This record gives sequence, C-alpha cells and structure tokens, in this order.
Amino acid sequence: MSTRETSGEPEPIIEGLDDLVAPMIKGEKPKPDWRIGTEHEKFVYTRSDRRAPSYDEPGGIRDILLGLSEFGWEPITESGNVIAMKGPDGTVSLEPAGQLELSGAALSNLHETCAETGRHLAQVKEIGERYGVSFLGLGMWPDKTREELPVMPKGRYKIMMNHMPRVGSLGLDMMLRTCTIQVNLDYSSEADMVKKFRVGLALQPLATALFANSPFTEGKPNGYLSYRSHIWSDTDPHRTGMLPFVFEDGFGYERWAQYMLDVPMYFVFRNGNYIDAAGLSFRDFMDAKLEVLPGERPTPSDWWDHLSTAFPEVRLKSFLEMRGADGGPWSRICALPALWVGLLYDQSALDAAWDLVRGWSMEEREALRADAPKYGLAAKTPSGATLQELGKEALAIARSGLAARAQLNASGDNETGYLETLDEIVKSGKVPAQRLLDAYEREWGEDVSHVYRYSF
Repeated sequence: MSTRETSGEPEPIIEGLDDLVAPMIKGEKPKPDWRIGTEHEKFVYTRSDRRAPSYDEPGGIRDILLGLSEFGWEPITESGNVIAMKGPDGTVSLEPAGQLELSGAALSNLHETCAETGRHLAQVKEIGERYGVSFLGLGMWPDKTREELPVMPKGRYKIMMNHMPRVGSLGLDMMLRTCTIQVNLDYSSEADMVKKFRVGLALQPLATALFANSPFTEGKPNGYLSYRSHIWSDTDPHRTGMLPFVFEDGFGYERWAQYMLDVPMYFVFRNGNYIDAAGLSFRDFMDAKLEVLPGERPTPSDWWDHLSTAFPEVRLKSFLEMRGADGGPWSRICALPALWVGLLYDQSALDAAWDLVRGWSMEEREALRADAPKYGLAAKTPSGATLQELGKEALAIARSGLAARAQLNASGDNETGYLETLDEIVKSGKVPAQRLLDAYEREWGEDVSHVYRYSF
C-alpha cells in the first residue's frame, strides 16, 4: 500500500470533475517514455521458531528497515515510527503484519527490473543474516493464524482493520496474511488506457492461475490454489471485483472518477495523522460536508490517497496497476512484468490480446475470475478452452510483443527470456500451488513447515 509523505506546502482545493481526472490525464506519456514499475511483497520470519517478528523487538521489522540505510536508503517516519525507506530503487514499506514490500522505481526495461529485484533481495538477505530472519515468497502465510501476527504502527492500517469486519469476512486475512506481485504500466491516451484496462481485467484470471501460490491456511490445504485471490471475493464489494462498467461504451477517465467517488472512504491525512473517515462519502467531502472535517474540502493529495483505497483486479491512478498475482520467488517476480509488458506495450500484441477476450460477456468474465483461484489452468474460458490453452496463446503474443520492443541487455539478449518460467508452468499445466500440494502429500508427510525451504 502507498506510503504518504508531507511536503509542508499548501495545496489547492479540488473544485470539480476536471481536478478529479487531472491525475489520469497527467499520466499520459508518449510510448518512448513508458516505464515499468514492479511491486513485490514477502513474508518475514525468524529462523529460530518461524514466527513473524514484531515491529520494535530487537532484530524486528524496524531494525530490518533501518538496516537498509547501509545501502543508501533513507527513512520515512509517521508519528515517530520508521514505516518505510526510500532510495534509488523506489520505496521499501510495511504491509499490515510486517510483510516487506519493494515498490520499485519506474524503469525502462525488464533487464533493469530484474536487476532491481536482485539488488533488493540481496540487501534484505544480508540484513536477515544479521538478525536471524528469512523471507518467504508465497501468496499467503501457510501456517499463521490472524492472532499470531503482529500489526505495524501505521495509522491507516488501524482504521482499515477496524472497518474491514463491517464489510466482509476475509478483509483481515487480506491485510495480515497475504503477499502479492504487482506491475504498474503507462498509457499514451485515454483510448490506450481503456484498451489496456479491458485486456488487463479480462486476462487477470490467467495471471492469477499462472502465479497461484497460496494453497495452505493454518497448516492445511485450503481447497484453493490461490486463496489470496479468493480472499478478495469477500473483502469489500464496494472496492473490489471485475468492474463491469470498464467494458461499457463511454468508459474513460470521467467514468473512473465517478466510480471512485462512490467508493467509501477510509481516512483523511492531516498534520501527520490519519483521521478515521471509514464508510464516509468523498462526494460529501467535495461539498464540505464530511462529518469528521466539517467545512473542509479535499486537496489533490486527499484524492490521490483515496485512489489508493480501491482494490479491483486492475486499478487506475496515473498508471494502470495489474493486481492479480500471488507472491512468489525471484524468477516469478521478473516473469509478471514480462507477461504484461509483452501483452500491453506493443500495439500488435495489444490488439491480438484483445482479440482473445473481446467476445466474452461480463457473466463469463466473472465466472472465470471465480474459477481461476480454485482450478488454476484447468479453469474453462468462455470459449470452452482451458486457461492452459489460453495461456499458450497469450504467452506467444507476449513473446512477440517483447521481441518487438528489442530491449537488449549487455549480452545482446532481449526480454523474452523472462517468460521462460511461465512457459514451463503452461507446458506442464501445473501451477506453483499444485507443486506445493504434491510435495505436501508425497514428500513432506503432510507437514507444511517444509515450505520454509523455499525461502529467499
């Protein structure tokens, strides 16, 4: 989740719809300026007893964050607590139960993305050696209950955790027990954004299946391959889902702004503190009728904060966020941006990807979204083919898109090699979670603690 910093400079007041769509319009970039932003989360655990460390214990989450200062990172604080570190590779921040997230820099190609990921993992592993902690790349804690997990000292998390049980049964699991990989991508115009948004939403179940990596809950199989993805189905219906209006005629920046105005608020940030506005209306805020800040109207920063509180499968801010994948190991961190860059950053590939999904009805999209977390690549698409068969087509399109970009590394290799781990998954038909389940049944003696051998 985003990390808020204050500049101390006065801000203008939002006057109307033009101000609300301004961030999206400002996000438009010519194709040569398109960048790739990759975010990935990982679980932190103590090697001695495999528990999740608290924030302020010796060698805990705060010390791990501050350890990054040795590599040139600088602290971001909230109410006297270090909640993130910023540096040339982006921001390292805390998820609610201490999951560590790198929100990477905006980079030109996948070679840079993978190098950034490698630097980050090397740095945290070095710090982990000092403090006796390791890092686990999964989509969900395999063995922890909610009660066993710490809560980080961030004001927005306290507000969200109080609100989540009012609107769904799994929101606290989303916050405390999950990890994801996410890719942030650019667009050149409103029309380009719309097409990428539609392709991204329609194919998000494929990404969910390919990266499915959360088959265990509290030490036992949970009946899903991506339980993390299933969790979103009962988190908060006002801010999640497949967004049928995105596929309707006339969708664009204004329609997105209207949707966001109808997403209930969580908070307002004032004077370094988060004010609880959970369930209140941003429309009322626009009219200076927000009951927790009577007479005040929102600023652009308030709107930007609010844009970060919707959690659909694809999200629009001043870029598009692809949000369907479970957390995983190094190779799959690099593979997710390869998939989406290949599909969305070359016009011929984008057109071909849209041709794969353009005939699907909204009911069919919703059904595939529901089936992918449970059945993985065996889920049936609206055409009657499996996601495995669709995956072969989509990967071929992505490979052609990456080849057309002709982004070469020092060895003269283009970006297509980052798809190889996905090629292997599609060829076998077994997603990562199924391999874990096979090991659980055949090699581990149904003891899920063996999953920790997959640590970074």
